[in-house]
Amino acid sequence: MSINWPAFLITIELAMVVSAILLVVGLPLAYWIAFSRRRWKFLVEAIVALPIVLPPTVLGFYLLVALGSQSPLGRWWQSLTGHTLAFTFPGLVIGSILYSLPFAVQPFTASFSSVDRKLLAASATLGASPLRTFFRVVVPLSLPGLVTGVVLAFAHTMGEFGVVLMIGGNIPGVTRTVSIDIYDQVQASNYAAANATALLLLVFCFAVLTVVYGLNRRTPNPATHNQRLWTMGPIK
Repeated sequence: MSINWPAFLITIELAMVVSAILLVVGLPLAYWIAFSRRRWKFLVEAIVALPIVLPPTVLGFYLLVALGSQSPLGRWWQSLTGHTLAFTFPGLVIGSILYSLPFAVQPFTASFSSVDRKLLAASATLGASPLRTFFRVVVPLSLPGLVTGVVLAFAHTMGEFGVVLMIGGNIPGVTRTVSIDIYDQVQASNYAAANATALLLLVFCFAVLTVVYGLNRRTPNPATHNQRLWTMGPIK
């Protein structure tokens, strides 16, 4: 009985990279969805949520085509690196970002939507720029939701199988993740190794979620924060 540590480390690296990118990309997208008055924004919301209902094999297939040598993106990448994006770690990152996008953006959007618009107006009245208002008012009030979104994206990436297999294949040390390794062990009837890896993944994800929920319980009460914002001086 042994654990495939390279596969576990690749999975953690993939989840960390994807979560960091989704935080950067997801925040402005979620902010726009939460505060935009465009009539057609429901189309953007539908596109963002599509990976939730779309079978992973369907998404993986179209991503494989898009990243392959016959696509413009694949040819451009091949001209730079000498190989296509498919069956590489960067290809896994792209696929995982798209597949985990709604798990980050939707909690972000829900948190931003719950912020009292009067606080934004008060911040503007006090002379704060929209960017400073975002970081001084919106982010602190939305922090639990932002943390939840990042953690959900991280956990979802840790457990990906269909999209990862379609885009990355099963290359040891490059694209073999924990979920694929467990599947291989089961296919080989090596249930002891599969159980050890699955148990490690279960304990790891449970520990991460426990820490996050514990931190969220210690987040300051929004009502207290709101009162402080109303009584503070000009935001500088």
